[in-house]
Amino acid sequence: MKFLSFMSTPVGRLIRVLMGLGFIGAGAAIEGVGGTSLQVFALLPILTGVFGLCPINPLVGRPIRCDEACRADVRRP
Repeated sequence: MKFLSFMSTPVGRLIRVLMGLGFIGAGAAIEGVGGTSLQVFALLPILTGVFGLCPINPLVGRPIRCDEACRADVRRP
């Protein structure tokens, strides 16, 4: 849960965006379907970071929105 809490913070969101940009760069270096697939996959961490979503949170009973998840963490003892 600490990992999900961290990834919901602004720093965690920035890391996701940077990771996605890294995947795009790696995909550009790889030719063919593999590189294109990696570039398309890279959109997921970029979009979730930019829009403040964490698609894994609902699987563990947390809100999908990062700001709501952070507020929920503050309320927990």
